[in-house]
Amino acid sequence: MFLILALVLLFLLPSPWNLVAFGVGLGLFVCELLLWRRHVRGIRQEVGAETLIGKEATVVSACRPEGQVRVGGEVWAARCAAGVDVGEKVTVDGLDGLTLVVSRATRARTVPPTGAERPS
Repeated sequence: MFLILALVLLFLLPSPWNLVAFGVGLGLFVCELLLWRRHVRGIRQEVGAETLIGKEATVVSACRPEGQVRVGGEVWAARCAAGVDVGEKVTVDGLDGLTLVVSRATRARTVPPTGAERPS
């Protein structure tokens, strides 16, 4: 950002001030690069099939015991001991090579109390 500003000021300001503004802008640009590099260096990237563990997937072809699931727009080979049908939701429990080990997704359902069950 500061580099663009320095270049614009180089062409817009009168003769001695354009070089001063360009030098200041260039110095700010170098500081910006160093600070950005320091910030980004500490952030670790999460990559690989291990990042899929714990995510929810949709069954593409029936897993009895092996089939395919879609996780985040990608189709993966999967194995499910209980067996699931197409369209069901599963949770990725582990990884065996490039085959995902999945199980049927269980969602805790909270049933709202009816009028008769509410305390008065």
